[in-house]
Amino acid sequence: MNKEMRDILAEIEAKTGEAKKAFAAGETEKASGFMTEVDELQKKYETAEKIFIAEQKFAGNPGTSKPAGEPNSEKAFANAARHRFKTMDESTSGDPSAGAYTVPQDIQTRINTFRDAKFSLRSLVRVEPVKTLTGSRIFQVKTAQSAWGVVGEGAAAGVKATPTFTRKTYSIKKYGGIFPVTNELLADSDAAITQTIVEWIGDGSRVTGNGLILAAVATKAQTNLTNLNGIKSALIKTLGQAYMSSSAIVTNDDGLLYLDTLEDGVGRPALKLDPSNPLNMWLAVGSIRIPIKVLPNADLATSNSKVPFIIGDLMEAIWFFDRNQTTIKMSDTAVVGAGTESEINAFEDDVSLFRALEREDVSVRDASAFVNGYITVS
Repeated sequence: MNKEMRDILAEIEAKTGEAKKAFAAGETEKASGFMTEVDELQKKYETAEKIFIAEQKFAGNPGTSKPAGEPNSEKAFANAARHRFKTMDESTSGDPSAGAYTVPQDIQTRINTFRDAKFSLRSLVRVEPVKTLTGSRIFQVKTAQSAWGVVGEGAAAGVKATPTFTRKTYSIKKYGGIFPVTNELLADSDAAITQTIVEWIGDGSRVTGNGLILAAVATKAQTNLTNLNGIKSALIKTLGQAYMSSSAIVTNDDGLLYLDTLEDGVGRPALKLDPSNPLNMWLAVGSIRIPIKVLPNADLATSNSKVPFIIGDLMEAIWFFDRNQTTIKMSDTAVVGAGTESEINAFEDDVSLFRALEREDVSVRDASAFVNGYITVS
């Protein structure tokens, strides 16, 4: 299954869900319209599947060569896995770790896609690809100017403050983990090998990125928002006109439950759903609509009854420097967790251990662009 097929399946699932909701609400005609779209998407999926199968057969025929400039990276990736990622060629070289395999660009793109399969905070922050391990960016310091004074005839104008600047640096760090797979997997199809490994790397990368972003957010002192009025104050007074219109609220399942209990001054729910896509939610704050982004409690935890409410424009607030280099190495003899209950002996257990590494750095770009808030619930 390729990315296009996965995207179509996601559309089918979303449209089917909308049809169920419409039907349950008695909107039979609307539900029928959604199911018509599902039928068309199903036809589209079947066509994409036929093309994908044909491509796989074409790629696997030793008597047929693909046109120049169109390498089958999935096949190369699977073959590298079968050979313990030790086969180095022009498409896989360049990693400083001896014997490691640098993931090809189109596989790297697929990993980015899997990062977004569950909620990834990377989608809300400023991601900048970099090619060096360290670097810096220059910013003009925010300063409120004062008005110019009257200059009399023949008199000297007063001296005013000039812009000052600050330097923000980054330093790329290495993150990684180990993933055991059965050796039976390595005897499977190219697609199965690639999908299994990439899904694992992608979701692990998503969790890692979320953790780094939340750690950057946590460098700013927490604000007790108390209630809906506190959220309004954070948006209107703290963030103000500079960020309010581009802000969102990031919370967890507990936060969504809390918001779902709120009402405005005339008893209407403060939490609204987008009629065209019920998965999109926003909070009515006066005449302002603030999008709501919800992470599972497992990714964004409630601590001591303090439900997190990160409010602001995270695109301006957080900087994610991405070296965009994922590397993999494999062993069928290594031992992980030696002497513990979770020990895995690759040789004895007949598995292969994949170690994936990636390089990135996350820092606060503009602390005034967000509020690290919480609301205490019982």
